[in-house]
Formats: sequence, C-alpha cells, structure tokens
Amino acid sequence: MRKLILLALVGLGAQLVDGSLGMAYGVTSTTLLLAIGTNPAAASATVHLAEIGTTLVSGASHWRFGNVDWKVVWKIGIPGALGAFAGATFLSNLSTETAAPLMSIILLALGLYILIRFTAMGLPKGNLGKPLRKRFLAPLGVVAGFVDATGGGGWGPVGTPAILASGRLEPRKTIGSIDTSEFLVAVAASVGFIVGIGSEGVNFAWVAVLLIGGTIAAPIAAWLVRHIPPRVLGSAVGGVIILTNVRTLLRSDWIDASDGVRYTFYAVIYVVWAAALAYSIRQYRANRDEERRIVAETETEAAAAADGPNEKSATPTV
Repeated sequence: MRKLILLALVGLGAQLVDGSLGMAYGVTSTTLLLAIGTNPAAASATVHLAEIGTTLVSGASHWRFGNVDWKVVWKIGIPGALGAFAGATFLSNLSTETAAPLMSIILLALGLYILIRFTAMGLPKGNLGKPLRKRFLAPLGVVAGFVDATGGGGWGPVGTPAILASGRLEPRKTIGSIDTSEFLVAVAASVGFIVGIGSEGVNFAWVAVLLIGGTIAAPIAAWLVRHIPPRVLGSAVGGVIILTNVRTLLRSDWIDASDGVRYTFYAVIYVVWAAALAYSIRQYRANRDEERRIVAETETEAAAAADGPNEKSATPTV
C-alpha cells in the first residue's frame, strides 16, 4: 500500500511538472519504476498505459485554457505515434541486462540536455509567430516518439526544447501542443508494447495509481503553465533526472563503482544543480518583464491575424 501511495504521488508530481513544462512525466515515472526493479520494457509499458489517460485529460485542460495549436498537434503527433510504435517493439526485443543501462544512458542524456538548455539559454524570442513547417515537425516527431518509447520518456524532453529553440511558438502553446499530441504517442507505444511483450510484467495497479495521480494534477498544471517560469522548472527537472540516472549507471554491472566514487559524483551533481537553479532564478527575474512583453505582443499579433479574415469577410462588397 505504501508503494502504491508513493506511485500516486509520483504520478501527481510528474504530471504537474509535465503539464507546466511540457516534459518529464514519462522520464520521472520510468526512472522510479526502474529504481524499484521493474523490467525496462514493462516499466515503459506501464508508464505509457497510464499516459493514455493523463495525456487525454492534460490535452483537454490545455485546450480549455487556450494553450493548444492544433496544426502543430497533428503535424508532430502522427509521425510521433509511428516512431513510438517502432521504439516500443524495439525495446521489447532487448534483454533486461542490455536495456536497463541503455535506458539510463538515454534518460541521462535527456536530463543533461534539459538542464543545459534551460539554464544556459532560457527561452528564445526572436522568431515568435512564424509558422512551424511539417518538414521540421515530422522528423522531430518520429525521433521524439522513438526515444519516448525506448527511454520510457522523451516526447517532451525532445519535442518541447526543439520547438522552443525554433523560437516560433510561444512557450505556453508549445507546452500545451506537446502535451496534447502525446496522447497519440502514448496510444501507439502501448499498442507496440502489447504486441511485443503482451501484459507480462505490467502491474495494472501501478498503472491505475499513476493515472489517478496524473489526472488530478493535469488541470492544475494547465492553469499553472501561465504562471511558473519554464526556465526554472527546466533546471529543476534536469537535475532530478541526471542525479537519478547517474545513480543507476554507477550501481549497474557496467560500472559497479565503489561507494567513494558514487558519493563524489553525487556531491558534484548537487553543487552544479544548486548553481544552475540559482542562475535560472536570477536570469528569470532579470528578464521577466522583457519575456512577458514579447509574449504579449505575439499573442496580440496572433489574435489580430486570426480575426483578420473574419473582419474581411464581414465587410460588404460594393
């Protein structure tokens, strides 16, 4: 019972961060399941089954608060579903001994990217409002979907920073669109795992409690996305992922590091992580007014562009 309560709290916290940042539900949940000894394919399958429900609720909540660009959802979501199915069947055919360290390496790489991207560079602003092309979103969706299924998470960590880095879609709509399109990825990955491993190793009680926790958090996160700075959350989540997966790798058969080596790594990570959080908070405060101004101008321009055709059609012809 204690483990189920812990998983429900993890599901709630992970979805709260995911819905606010556009990433980390799958990575955080899968990392915990691996830490308590779950088979890698079963861990990813469990998380993706829970995500079918959490992403549906999250997508509906983001749509309710106006955080979704439906063109982006379809352009990235359908290729993402194909990549997720391929990744699920690939992971299902790997042995546990091979898959566990491999998954930790993928998760560690994603964690490093998140920490560096949000801490050092913050949010790009120069090209807000320009359209996102299918030739950019389709390959991104395939790669993000494949990584998501094989790593137990990665749709948000790959997709959200890439779209934010393009500078063409404002942060709240990037996060909302990625969260909404993840429903397609979760369904495709779950089908892939069922084809690959059936229901073997999948604990449906764990699926249920992760789903419950995530469903509670999803509407709250969709509201918070307007108020919590993504830069600070990115640094926080990146540090959690790095620390947890470095621990997994150092204790694996691949490395089997001594206690002294492990504790030295942990101490260095804590120091770097604390510095990154402090820097992110300071930079956010310094640039807060400028970021708000640019986003507000972009929203005004987008609203004017959307109203333009209607105003034109309403004008009587002479």
